[in-house]
Amino acid sequence: MTASSIVGSLRASARRRQALSLVALWLPWIFAACAATWRAVGAGAAAAVLVTGIIALAVLMTRAAQRLDAAWVARQLDARRPDLEDSAGLLLAAPGSAGSLQRLQRTRIERRLADSPPPDLRAAWPGRSLALSWTFAAAITAAALLTVPQHRTAAPDQPLARPTDPSTPGSPQLVERQLEIVPPAYTGLPARIENALDARLPAGSRLRWRLRFDPQPSSVQLVFHDQSQVTLVAADGEWTAQRTLDRSAWYRIVLDGEASAQGKSRHRLEVIADQPPSVRVVAPAQNVTLHEAGQQRWSLQFEASDDYGLGAARLHVTLAQGGGENVTVTERVLLMRGEGDRRQRRYSHRLDLAPLGLAAGDDVIVRMSVLDTRSPAPNEARSASVILRWPPGSGEEPTGMEGMVRKTLPAYFRSQRQVIIDTEALVAERARLAAGRFASRSDEIGLDQRLLRLRYGQFLGEEAEDVGDAADHEHEAGATDAEVRAPIEVLEQFGHTHDIPEAATLLDRETRELLRAALNEMWQAELHLRQGQPARALPYEYRALERIKQVQQATRIYLARVGLELPPIDENRRLAGDASGVRNRGDALVASSNDDALVTEWWQKLGESSPSRDGMTAKLSVSDLGSLAGWIRAREAQLPQAMEMLVAIDALNDEPQCDACRQQLRALLWTLLPQPATAPGSRPTAGPSGTTYLDALQSEARP
Repeated sequence: MTASSIVGSLRASARRRQALSLVALWLPWIFAACAATWRAVGAGAAAAVLVTGIIALAVLMTRAAQRLDAAWVARQLDARRPDLEDSAGLLLAAPGSAGSLQRLQRTRIERRLADSPPPDLRAAWPGRSLALSWTFAAAITAAALLTVPQHRTAAPDQPLARPTDPSTPGSPQLVERQLEIVPPAYTGLPARIENALDARLPAGSRLRWRLRFDPQPSSVQLVFHDQSQVTLVAADGEWTAQRTLDRSAWYRIVLDGEASAQGKSRHRLEVIADQPPSVRVVAPAQNVTLHEAGQQRWSLQFEASDDYGLGAARLHVTLAQGGGENVTVTERVLLMRGEGDRRQRRYSHRLDLAPLGLAAGDDVIVRMSVLDTRSPAPNEARSASVILRWPPGSGEEPTGMEGMVRKTLPAYFRSQRQVIIDTEALVAERARLAAGRFASRSDEIGLDQRLLRLRYGQFLGEEAEDVGDAADHEHEAGATDAEVRAPIEVLEQFGHTHDIPEAATLLDRETRELLRAALNEMWQAELHLRQGQPARALPYEYRALERIKQVQQATRIYLARVGLELPPIDENRRLAGDASGVRNRGDALVASSNDDALVTEWWQKLGESSPSRDGMTAKLSVSDLGSLAGWIRAREAQLPQAMEMLVAIDALNDEPQCDACRQQLRALLWTLLPQPATAPGSRPTAGPSGTTYLDALQSEARP
């Protein structure tokens, strides 16, 4: 038996044991998931779960088998057979690629493998894990099969469910109930019947209640948390009503105009809002892509997903041409066709650049918008914009004041790339220069690095350093004070050395971090240059240049490449003399209304009051809760927990002595209390020396 066949046999046996272990561990859980899905949803969903589980298990087995390769067998042989002298890896090498010593060693280990049986590399059976897996999975499967199904497809002949509420003799009791839910057609979801009065449903679903009472009441209403009511109609002893629901709601059943035993129970209808589509850019990977020489097309890929279904997709292509204030923006829209199912699709497009008229200095800005199938008004989502930039030519001459400043101060406007070129040239000439001259030139490059660091540091709000250090340095190099100060004074007069103090706030957080990292690298490069070590400064200079290039790309996006967008003009009011909505600046100031005073007052009342035998104390009158409920209903769209607050008020109206209801309402009102203004901090003390100074001033002030 050859060595290669031995390795193959060991690997195959180890893979079989591992595959059987995985199947034994995960197969019962797949059966348990199928049973639970079949009981909760139906046979179709259970079949889908079974197929998905088998595919996932197959993928898991494949990946696990890939880890048990020939190299793994060689490592196991080296660990379990000391006589192989850690040379089992030679069995995997091609015969022609090995040297003479390697071939000799391989012959020795092949002989040793043939003389004695190879070790068993199969993993041990996970007995304890298998027992636990089968036990828990069997329990879950049995529980799922013995549980009554909670969701069923709507069927007209399905009998009404009987509630388990205890009946009270003499008053109507709810004996049968059924809630039919018909989702909107665009969702693609089937209608279903719930045997409970609480449910979760998509927004826009149509609800139909079917109730039976014994004995029969004279009237039945559904009273919702916003005081809206739905009256049920009786037919053949069955009370029915319909309503379309767009927002979550709480409701209760009112019989004969009064809350019955069932009416005191509140039922929740949780509405699942239709989410807008999600769009992301797949290619290109960067937001800004530079145009390459000879490039004729630009490949784009987007991916979109939605909770119910995707609709039309459009690609918005914007071409920005020109510079400064003379920017011309043209836009075109292309329809996109995606690949995939109705909930997730991928869109690909190769944009032809020739018809756009793209030239040097232009930008192509692309984004994709996607609609979903929501009716009547679909949701829309837009992707992030990606830019194809054709940088302008390098042969443009500077004009105006910028050109004058650059010609006047070439040293100040030296780039980081020029600092690197000077440093590399100095390192190459080190053998031909005297030690003093070498250190002097390194110090000069360090000064250039310092000036460049100060230039970029102004964009982080840093103050410019005093030029005294630079003047001292130039005096040591033989320059006069006037020669040092003259170019800097010209820069301060025309070049705006400090720029705008608020300029630092125009940079986003990531750009500021990049610029700060570039400044740190410049600091280190300057340190080594001033110490006469240009070779050690080069790595820091390279990293500084890389970060500066990233900052330049980040700060150029949309700064001067957008068109002029003025607000629309209302033609109906032009030259009509209509001044409605226009305020006179000379009008007297009007005191603002404290809209939160009612919330603060009620929060205090709920904390001060306490339940008594006859109800709440005089500090909290339950009948006055209507004003608080009206205030909340008027702002229901703005308050995140408005429905919970109205339910808590309703519960407190029903049971004035309920301390838990009062505390729950008070906790909900806590989130609406106005945030107190920050108190001014106390002035720091003067200290011993300051106190002595102040006492001396007071003594001098006395006559």
